[in-house]
Amino acid sequence: MRVRSGRTVRDLRRENRTAVLQRLYFDGPLSRFSLGPATGLSSGSISNVVAELVADGLVEEAGSVESAGGRPRTLLRVSPDSGYMVGVDVGETRIRIELFDLTLTELARVERPLEAAGPRRIDRYEVGVVVRHLREGIAEVLHRAGIAPERLLGVGIGVPGIVARTAGGAVVHGQTIGWDAVPLERMLRDSHLLPESVPYYIDNGAKTLGQAEMWFGAGRGAHNAVVVLFGSGVGACVVSDDTRTGRAIEWGHLTVRVRGRRCRCGAQGCLEAYAGAEALLERWAEAGGCPPADADEETALTAMLAAAYPGEGGGQGAEPGIGQGSEPGIGQGSESRPGGGVVPLADATALAVLEETAEYLGAGFADLINLFQPERILVGGWAGLQLGTRFLDSVRSYATSYALSYPAANVRIDLGTFGPDAVTVGAGILPLADFFARGGHRTEPEREEPLPAWRTTLQERAAH
Repeated sequence: MRVRSGRTVRDLRRENRTAVLQRLYFDGPLSRFSLGPATGLSSGSISNVVAELVADGLVEEAGSVESAGGRPRTLLRVSPDSGYMVGVDVGETRIRIELFDLTLTELARVERPLEAAGPRRIDRYEVGVVVRHLREGIAEVLHRAGIAPERLLGVGIGVPGIVARTAGGAVVHGQTIGWDAVPLERMLRDSHLLPESVPYYIDNGAKTLGQAEMWFGAGRGAHNAVVVLFGSGVGACVVSDDTRTGRAIEWGHLTVRVRGRRCRCGAQGCLEAYAGAEALLERWAEAGGCPPADADEETALTAMLAAAYPGEGGGQGAEPGIGQGSEPGIGQGSESRPGGGVVPLADATALAVLEETAEYLGAGFADLINLFQPERILVGGWAGLQLGTRFLDSVRSYATSYALSYPAANVRIDLGTFGPDAVTVGAGILPLADFFARGGHRTEPEREEPLPAWRTTLQERAAH
């Protein structure tokens, strides 16, 4: 590897530490012998880096493996208790807060419901209430696990909306939830919950979902993917070789129908006005359907799927019979089954709304295919997972018909492999990724004066 002018010896050491940590994290346990080909580093560099990481408590021994004709080789792995992260999902109906060790094993969890205090949906996102939930929830998971705040590598938070970076910290522009330039990071800092040394990483929830799927889920190994968050609204994260950490895009506010339905952002004709779970349930009611009264969105969507697909459980996690009355067939009609028994008929209204929604989503997927030509489109979020494979088959068919034939033939559209914890896991990855990028240092070391290009080249040759 040639060294560019301006890089220092410290830069080289940090990059080597990063390479070893990442390989042990994703592919470990590994021996020192295996780390060489996996990282491209020389045996001397591997020995030096591993010795540093063991001394720092980041790497530990994990047994041994027989070698060909020699003595057994010691296996190495990342030490789980060498650091901790908090991941937060500020979702549509609740705030979920989880504490992880360095290997992203969950140690504690807290959930705080977001209940509307008035007739408008955005009431549940009153900023002071959300900040209080975050402050109390983070303190609670640390207390439950007996972890001192100083041991945190950081707190990752997935939020709805656009996140702007300012000198005063992350500012959230969440138009659909009534957040206008909310200085969320400063507000959390002002609460003095955590030491100043513990950073906050605040980003769009679709991006944190994308992080989880690309690191550990259905996106692993892809160079170019789009991860779709389908909940009360819809959003997406684009990951490519140029943006390996992902870039959140406001895909849900793409106009799919001029002068169409009013979206919760205030504009007309947005994809989210037709395809988000909130809009889906509103359209079912407007078409004459019967959503359960006073139910939250997750329960109501379960009822809609049960009405559309009776006898199949109504999608993932649904209970048979929800939304169909107390007896089979009530409200929808029924037909006799050969040999006896009664089978409830599908709710034609619910089916029609779901099919129209699948077409809108398919058209939206086609735009993603034409614009980004991804290898994979992965669908996550509580509503996406609840709608399941039957619904996705229909979306996939419409996407293929609306997209250009070449990119459509080279994309795979699947459900994500993470469940409802995907956003919190992805949020926990934000501080972890930064920690690895710093070579396993909690803070960025002070900069050295860069060596001349000829000296850095000699230094690199000596290291290898």
